[in-house]
Amino acid sequence: AKTISKCYVQVTGMTCASCVANIERNLRREDGIHSILVALMAGKAEVRYNPAVIHPSAIAELIRELGFGATVMENCGEGDGILELVVRGMTCASCVHKIESTLMKTNGVLYCSVALATNKAHIKYDPETVGPRDVMQVIKDLGFTTSLVKKDRSASHLDHKQEIRQWKRSFVVSFVFCVPVMGLMIYMMVMDSQLSDAHTHQNTSSEEREALHSSMVLEYQLLPGLSVMNFVSFLLCVPVQVFGGWHFYIQAYRALKHSTANMDVLVVLATSIAFLYSLVILLVAMAEKAKVNPVTFFDTPPMLFVFISLGRWLEHVAKGKTSEALARLISLQATEATIVTLGPDNILLSEEQVDVELVQRGDIVRVVPGGKFPVDGRVIEGHSMVDESLITGEAMPVTKKPGNTVIAGSINQNGSLLISATHVGADTTLSQIVKLVEEAQTSKAPIQQFADKLSGYFVPFIVAVSVVTLLAWIIIGFVDFEIVEKYFLGYSRSLSSAEVIVRFAFQASITVLCIACPCSLGLA
Repeated sequence: AKTISKCYVQVTGMTCASCVANIERNLRREDGIHSILVALMAGKAEVRYNPAVIHPSAIAELIRELGFGATVMENCGEGDGILELVVRGMTCASCVHKIESTLMKTNGVLYCSVALATNKAHIKYDPETVGPRDVMQVIKDLGFTTSLVKKDRSASHLDHKQEIRQWKRSFVVSFVFCVPVMGLMIYMMVMDSQLSDAHTHQNTSSEEREALHSSMVLEYQLLPGLSVMNFVSFLLCVPVQVFGGWHFYIQAYRALKHSTANMDVLVVLATSIAFLYSLVILLVAMAEKAKVNPVTFFDTPPMLFVFISLGRWLEHVAKGKTSEALARLISLQATEATIVTLGPDNILLSEEQVDVELVQRGDIVRVVPGGKFPVDGRVIEGHSMVDESLITGEAMPVTKKPGNTVIAGSINQNGSLLISATHVGADTTLSQIVKLVEEAQTSKAPIQQFADKLSGYFVPFIVAVSVVTLLAWIIIGFVDFEIVEKYFLGYSRSLSSAEVIVRFAFQASITVLCIACPCSLGLA
């Protein structure tokens, strides 16, 4: 018997099914080539040849002469089928050994491992010689029951609904509480400018007096050191910090646990420090019964949370869109196939319904009118019209007669067809498309990797800068108090200089943190 080897050739430049037919037709004529199978989406040809007559490099050369790019693929493990089974009825290690040794003796099984604890078997096989049904039959004959590990066809891992919901909620909460805080802040700013105007011009009009009066209401102290403005801002800030920032806190905690710093860490740092600092200052002011209301940062956290949760929400909505398309693609796959056994002269002997994953290469599959094609294949018998619009976008049905190729997922219309399976499982056109889209989603753009790398350094850098700011101002303050006095307006003369310096230094360093936070928006 002449030996037959198998090689894989990466083919580029194929645009449609006629390219595939062209390559297959021309190479079959060549000496020493036993069979050839080309997968369009994967851009891969599987060639079985007689090594005594022809070499893989010569095969690639033949394909190149037809006007396509071709390179021989070194790692030929690509073509191995992988099977995951659930095996029931194993009781001890000897059962495991029995299954493994029997399977390894089976022709075409390359590797097999069975786990007793999880009842799972992982098998690699050569789809040319053996198929999943044969493997399952071997295990059944040993007296165990097997079933396929059910693949999750719903593509639920691509579903962003939950994230969209949670970020939307977090955005809405932050937004609702942010608007009044912003309003108060702007109002106070306007009032402050009018106040200073009023001080410069002594003759104030009645409107200005009213304006002064209303701003005094906000500055009015409920308790010594606690103004209405600060109290209201505090009340509005708490829910945002808790509900709006909840997910950020979880993410930041996880990141820190693995000793990495991401954007969430920055957001949490800045907002928490701003919030706690403001709270502490308020408490100190109340303890001191201060006459002048302290400057607080209660407006910072809500605004940051609003912007960033809005960003996250939009990002997930965009991701959800692509995933939706992918989920639709996945749902096009048929779940079952009718496999028939043919006698001489194509007489039907028997037929059985099996799971799509169990269809083997070379099986004869019957597709009834209105049914979906479970696998890619070649028509053996029958005439029909087929709707292939899901792959080709062509609205008109395509005529199929013996010798034509059919695509998995397309819909058979009026005649019953018998097809011989050529590409099964993960090799079908549809599976390849799904795989390509998934890869496109999971792979990152180079700029994004760069941004991720940057943000790794960015966070520690900002924290370091704010600490340096804190220390620098404390040192400056103790060396030359006038500078602090010049920049830190409106502190009460009742405080000791040391306290003023520490307060001012803290204010400066928190400002650095809070300003660096939106940079994360820039990076994002």
